[in-house]
This record gives sequence, structure tokens and C-alpha cells, in this order.
Amino acid sequence: MYSNRKTTVTAAALLAAAAALVAGCESGPPTGTGPSNAGCPAVLAKAATAVRQAESTDVAWTGPTSGPPAASDKTIVYVAQTMTNPGVAGVAKGVEEAAKVIGWDVRVIDGEGTPAGIQAALSQAITLKPSGIVIGGFDPRLTSQQVERARAARIPLIGWHAVDAPGPSENPELFTNITTRVEDVAKISADWIIARSQGRAGVVLFTDDSIPFAKNKAELIKKELAGCSGVRLLTYENIPIPDASNRTPQAVSSLVSRFQDEWTDSVAINDLYFADAAPALRAAGRPGSGPPFNIGAGDGDPSAFQRINSGQFQAATVPEPLSQQGWQIIDEFNRAFAGQPAGDYVAPVHIATADNSSGATSWDPSGYREAYRKIWGR
Repeated sequence: MYSNRKTTVTAAALLAAAAALVAGCESGPPTGTGPSNAGCPAVLAKAATAVRQAESTDVAWTGPTSGPPAASDKTIVYVAQTMTNPGVAGVAKGVEEAAKVIGWDVRVIDGEGTPAGIQAALSQAITLKPSGIVIGGFDPRLTSQQVERARAARIPLIGWHAVDAPGPSENPELFTNITTRVEDVAKISADWIIARSQGRAGVVLFTDDSIPFAKNKAELIKKELAGCSGVRLLTYENIPIPDASNRTPQAVSSLVSRFQDEWTDSVAINDLYFADAAPALRAAGRPGSGPPFNIGAGDGDPSAFQRINSGQFQAATVPEPLSQQGWQIIDEFNRAFAGQPAGDYVAPVHIATADNSSGATSWDPSGYREAYRKIWGR
């Protein structure tokens, strides 16, 4: 059994190191082999500050505090890309919880992860003539005929991770889309590596270029890492998510042999890559607590938290606040039913580590339940 050693550098230590680096920079180029030899002192200082803020769990609610009172007698259908996706399922649970509070009915229809299944699920949802439909984790452009039918029936659509950006969408037509900003997720993932390594790292990036959203996220991560001259991208591993369980272990075994001690950190566009990497890293004799120190720029599913909390081949994740986003979806429908514009709240990024998760298996910030209850009069 590998030891459950904490892998993250505390925020205070990061800031202290960053301050020392900046001070050292003012008197000339850094020397020696210690922290003052970091490759990017100014970038490191900014990264350390960003990481400190993102790791905080004492975060005040900055979302909506006013809006229309609860509409009555509404029915929502949540069309899931697949309920085996922990992110999709987590949001569905939040939608169901919020709907119970506001007094609405919810039905979940599972698209089972295939284009045909998703199209059939959305067709079924429209046939039920609900008050609103959630596009749960799939691209509505792949169901354009069904989306047009919903528009013709004047059924508002709200997406979760349906398009790249948060907020209303004209093409495809969505009242709004709920997601964190991919730019923020990519940046903080790279910043965590820069801060953890104090500006000296050899990084492997795992992604799926067949998904435009994932490819864009990976390119943004690369760009942020490149801002630190002491951080080197060792390789860009393009492994399609459906093939990850088969291809990742073999790829990781090859990477361990190829890069050996140069490989200090990894970042993946989804936590699932580290579930598949763990057996190969274990077989190669790598400690569960790292190196490599692994961060997922993904949904933050329960299994990722379990790996992080037990120190087993994942050190951090950038999780979505799945339950909060479910409540946000219900509030956005309530605004649509009242003829009001969509809200503009986007959840800030958060970094979960063994030091700040307190054994939790999800990121569930405080304050939103009370705020939405007050808005709805519930």
C-alpha cells in the first residue's frame, strides 16, 4: 500500500516561494539549484496567487440574489448524454433536488451515450410536451431536427456543457448554457502545475482531439504552460475517450520508460484518464502520491475525489459544482417562464486536493440553496 502523503504545496508556501522568486529576480538572474532557480519567477508568482484563490473553500455566494418567484405546475425533462457519465448524472441529481424545492416535476431520459440513443431520447422528451428540456452534456447540433421541433413547440432548452461557452446561444438556440469557462479551467490547471513545481516541470498532457471542446481546452492548457520557460511539455497524448480504458495503460507504460524522472506532472482534459493510468503507474513502481503529480481539468467525478483523498495517482482536480449547476438550471427555467432574460452567473473555478476536500466526493459550495430558496419564495 502506498503512503497517503499530501502532494500539494500549501498556498502560503507557494506565495512565500513566489515572493522570494520575484525578489531574487530584481537583483539579477537566479542562481543555484533551489527554488530561486525557477524558470519563470513572475509567472510563478501569479500562478501561486491564482491557485491560492482557487483552493479556498470559504467562498461567498456571488450568484443571483433576486429574480421571479416560483412558477407553478411545471414539468422538466432532463435528456442525459449518458447517466454513466458522473458529471451528467451529478447535474441531473441537482436538477431533481431543486425541482422538488420549487414544486416541479422532473423526468430523466438516458440517451445511453450513442447518437441514435440521444436523438431518440430528445424526441421522446418533446413528445411529452414538457415545460422545458435540459440538454445534458451533448452537442445539440447533433440533434438539429429535434431541436427544431422543440423550438417550433416553444419548449425552452437549457444546456449543460452543450456548447463551448456559458450563457445564451443563438445557433443552436438555447435559452442559456451552464458551464464553467473553459479558459478559466485550462488556465488554473496549468497554474497548479507551475505553482506545485515552483516553475520546473516535465508535463504530459492527455486529451481527445476528436472532441472540439476538449481539443480547445488542451490547446489553452499548452498555451498557459508555455508561459513558464521552466515548464516543458514532454508529449501531447491524443487518446479518444471511448478508447481510454484500452489505450491509456499502454501509453503510460511507454511514457514511464521513455521519460523516466523527467515526467513530473500530468494534466488531462478529463479525470477518467487517471483512473486508466493508475494500474500502469503502479506496475511501473511509481508511488500513488507522485511523481507524476496528476491534475484533472474535468468534471471532478466521485472516483477522482477518491483517488485524490487516498493519494492514489491523482493529486488534484478542477471540479464543476454539479449540484449547484442543477439548481442554476431550474432557476434559469423559472426566468424563462417569467419572460425574463437569462442570468449571467458563471461559477468560479475551484481546485480540489486532499488538503481541502475534507474527504468529500464532490465540490458543493455553500450559499446557493439558501439564495435560490429566497428568490423562489420557498
